Amino acid sequence: MPSQSVQDIVDIVIDFLAEHQNRPSRDVYEELAARGQDLQIDSVLIMEILVRVEQHFEVSIPADAKAGRSLRSVWAFAETVYDTMQAKEQQR
Repeated sequence: MPSQSVQDIVDIVIDFLAEHQNRPSRDVYEELAARGQDLQIDSVLIMEILVRVEQHFEVSIPADAKAGRSLRSVWAFAETVYDTMQAKEQQR
């Protein structure tokens, strides 16, 4: 099983978003949290973060419908990354 939790992945994605926007991570998290529990995000922005996340976790997110839907929120995206990491671990 991956050593990262979904919350750990959310935190890393928030850090990447904050770095991209040159803002403190806490401010980005609070702004996203104000939009709802799923941490809704602009899909164009999350696409810019996708490559960094894949490199950081050494995974390749499949280009399927589930992954596409997951790009609507940080939490859903983190769950997709987590699921991908689990699948990779099970293949070992």
